[in-house]
Amino acid sequence: MRNVPEGLPPYPGLAGGPVYLDHNATTPVDPRVTEAMLPYLTCFFGNPSSSHPFGAEPRRALGTARAQVAALIGAEPREIVFTASGSEADLLALRGSVLASGRPRPHVITQVTEHPAVLETCRALERLHGARVTVLPVDGDGLVSPDALAAALTEDTVLVSVMAANNETGALQPVAELAALAGRNGALFHCDAAQAAGKIPLDVRTLDVDLLTVVGHKMYAPKGAAALYVRDGVRLEPVVQGGGQERGLRAGTENVALAVGLGTAAAIAAAELADGEAPARTAALRDDLHQGLTAALPGRVHLNGPEERRLPNTLNVSVEGVSGHELLARASEIAASTGSACHSGVHTPSPVLTAMGLPADRALSAVRLSLGRWTTAKDIETAAQSLARATLNPNPRP
Repeated sequence: MRNVPEGLPPYPGLAGGPVYLDHNATTPVDPRVTEAMLPYLTCFFGNPSSSHPFGAEPRRALGTARAQVAALIGAEPREIVFTASGSEADLLALRGSVLASGRPRPHVITQVTEHPAVLETCRALERLHGARVTVLPVDGDGLVSPDALAAALTEDTVLVSVMAANNETGALQPVAELAALAGRNGALFHCDAAQAAGKIPLDVRTLDVDLLTVVGHKMYAPKGAAALYVRDGVRLEPVVQGGGQERGLRAGTENVALAVGLGTAAAIAAAELADGEAPARTAALRDDLHQGLTAALPGRVHLNGPEERRLPNTLNVSVEGVSGHELLARASEIAASTGSACHSGVHTPSPVLTAMGLPADRALSAVRLSLGRWTTAKDIETAAQSLARATLNPNPRP
């Protein structure tokens, strides 16, 4: 088994395979999270809405998890609504606010590099509910201009939705400034923080956002666990009708085990952020990887996105002379992603990178390398060597 950073439990799932550098796609479940969940998959099976003793412990655990998620983002526990995914949380925020507004032709503003969970929901709001949607452009670093938002706001604007951090480049949007503009115009502000929560400090009061999405499987909890922060006083139309769970905003008996997993993951992340060592270690390893690639491939490695204003774990680079898809196929010692899409065997450039103004060839040559809690210096050395070899020696002898 590989060595692990000091203070972390070993992670058997990462042993013996490629170096895992795809944490922005999904993270392994922290063993401490798994341990916390197990009693709610075995002993404490009761419905948390039940008034008899079997419901007491699940109800208590659900409250603890809600408080843990709230503490991570500076919210109150009552402002946390558990959902089954980030996509569902985004849907509740966008569709819920549009339908609750009562406007005959509500206006929604988002931006071009948002996750499809937001962009596709906006398209559905246009198609199904008569909404008018404005999609703001981004600059060469992938950032939204506050001036562009100010110019787009109208008296009919119900909601502005801009992500905290981009999933491909790690670019951090000026959320507080954008939210202030929306608030002064009387519009709600939603922030998809799927990639940011647990990686950088977030405080919903400081950001002054009304709605914020947190996703478990991006921060070492299982898939199927997510939450939406809903500021007190914000009205939403429920996406799922039924028994009134989750403040009446998301009906269905709560999945207590998954909520416990999300809460535990949030508590671990909050402790790491308060200490500061883990994010700093990750950023240093990310920069070591970038420097190693640049040294091995002089003049051929180009950073995509901002150099400073990005997540500490994310490195998106284009390597001249090779497509990202081919490069990762040759570099079998690592597991990572490109931003390109494949349709019938033909790869198309990442919409995020093309929206930033990158030419098609550079966008097609991009790879996203996203580090995580168990990434080590040895992993970074292996990754840099593997990518350099795959670039310089595309057809190695068998």
